[in-house]
Amino acid sequence: MKVFVTGASGFVGSAVVKELIANGHQVTGLARSEESAKFVSEAGAEVLRGDLESLDILQKGAREADGVIHTAFIHDFSDYQTNALKDQKAIEAMGEVLKGTDKPIVVTGGTLGLPLINGKITEESKAPAESIRFSEKAFVSLTEAGVNASIVRLSPSVYGNSELGFKGGFGLMLAELAKANGAAAYIGDGSNVWPAVHRLDAAKLFRLALEKGEKGARYNAVNNDKQLSMKEFAEYIGEKLNIPVESFSKEEAQQYFTWMTYFVQENCPAISTQTQETLGWNPSEKSFIEELDQYFF
Repeated sequence: MKVFVTGASGFVGSAVVKELIANGHQVTGLARSEESAKFVSEAGAEVLRGDLESLDILQKGAREADGVIHTAFIHDFSDYQTNALKDQKAIEAMGEVLKGTDKPIVVTGGTLGLPLINGKITEESKAPAESIRFSEKAFVSLTEAGVNASIVRLSPSVYGNSELGFKGGFGLMLAELAKANGAAAYIGDGSNVWPAVHRLDAAKLFRLALEKGEKGARYNAVNNDKQLSMKEFAEYIGEKLNIPVESFSKEEAQQYFTWMTYFVQENCPAISTQTQETLGWNPSEKSFIEELDQYFF
């Protein structure tokens, strides 16, 4: 299959490109700079120059491919809504040229902030209509228009080492914040939990969703192994860095967490049981804590 991948030089997207090529697919990767283009080319993919706002280029990539995996996002969370809107427009533009075909498009979402079902965020958890989760809105609109769309919803902490260095999503940001402030913190009683997923496991899931996914399906990129509460995670960081651990009220937290405050107080007890059963996806890489121990502390 010839696959168009956006975000092809990114932390997750670059793993997706390698996973696809290793499994016999041809890849065209979107690249917004010369540096990104070189990175994508060296990975064995063709290069299409453009960015998330180059809607005509995105449509060209989608039109000429047999399937699309969309992992690109402008990772400036201090202006999340603006960037989420750009993401929505990009998804809708690619979806427009896929109408009337059976070509699959797999878009990227997140598990954080989704409603709980019997105490868990499952594949049946859907973003409410008033939500600013624009990629999920775009996915829904494409599905309703008959496009063969599915969505992979990432854990708050997507981690792993790569050519781009060690990264760990929001979890690593909290560890870095604690190191910079000389204290590890959580909000309230810290009972809220976050799941994690390794970038290589996530890449496998994107490939499986492309190859075997069902139209309209939601897949959770979540490792079902023990998920630490925010308090447990703060205590772990405090022990590793030999720094105090503090609990903040929501009002006090703003000064410490700044733009991350909203995200840090969210509870995300997500599971991927249905995803694993339907696609045969089995996360097998090292845990977030194991990787954090190896590359950060």
